[in-house]
Amino acid sequence: MKHIVVKSLALIALACSLATTACAQSFAKRVDIGGGRMMHVECQGSGSPTVLLISGNDAASDLWHAADQKGPTVYDDIQKTTRVCTYDRPGAPHLDQTLSRSDPVPQPTSPQNGVDDLIALLKAADVPGPYVLVAHSFGGTIARVFAGEHPDEVKGIVFVDAFTPELRAHMTPAEWETWKRASTRPAETLAAYPDLERQNFDETLDQTAAAAALRPMPVVVLTASDKYVDVVPKLIQAGELPPDTPPDLGAVIDRANAAAQKELAAIVPGAVHITDTHSGHNIMIDNAPIVIQAIRMVVDAVRAGQTSPKG
Repeated sequence: MKHIVVKSLALIALACSLATTACAQSFAKRVDIGGGRMMHVECQGSGSPTVLLISGNDAASDLWHAADQKGPTVYDDIQKTTRVCTYDRPGAPHLDQTLSRSDPVPQPTSPQNGVDDLIALLKAADVPGPYVLVAHSFGGTIARVFAGEHPDEVKGIVFVDAFTPELRAHMTPAEWETWKRASTRPAETLAAYPDLERQNFDETLDQTAAAAALRPMPVVVLTASDKYVDVVPKLIQAGELPPDTPPDLGAVIDRANAAAQKELAAIVPGAVHITDTHSGHNIMIDNAPIVIQAIRMVVDAVRAGQTSPKG
């Protein structure tokens, strides 16, 4: 009997080595990515492809499973379907303002920095591909550079109101300068947290535009349906935007982003573009079920060997 048990365990170990994600364990931990740096990563569930949840600028991993989200959270739901992982980028605080659990780095950062860190993290934490990337806001630039550099590893993408070079292209130079000024973190915020994640917007978009074109793959583009034209005046009045911000900036953003999101969805043939999301920019918080649905569409298409999801 002892011999049979040992042999059975050996067969299980062999199966795990052939399909690591099928036998993966749940964990939340800091791992050494080299260069004396540690980064926080957490994974749950089993199966392939592995879904990587990539947060937006200065947002940590809890963006995908915050306790105050309405209904099911993206992280907890997707682990029932396949392997899912998320992580803290350096300088990305949590929604409760708890600081990033990853070691700080010099700022500003860039999509290439994000890709280099993510590759090192996945290797250090033993999180094998293939991957489906789910990328919010600034995370969309990381996803496009990642997919361009590692096309054999990335099998599908869900863009969640992603930041794109197409947005800049649909603004005049003056509008773009106004957008950058309004989007820059105030000095008092940086004084309180000097390691806060931030970016040079033009460098970010230049790197993204220079990335290799995405290969045919299942892609879903989710676009926020709430309009900035209603929000910007309130933010100016509340002091959350510079007082000299033009009140019509919201209308400029809405016009440019609508065109940019449409172009993003046209990058890959057969991509599904969902605009009726009943949500603001943080779709994974405002309407987690629609993000979950989009991820499942892409995962199912990847497993079926399709190049486009069934919308």
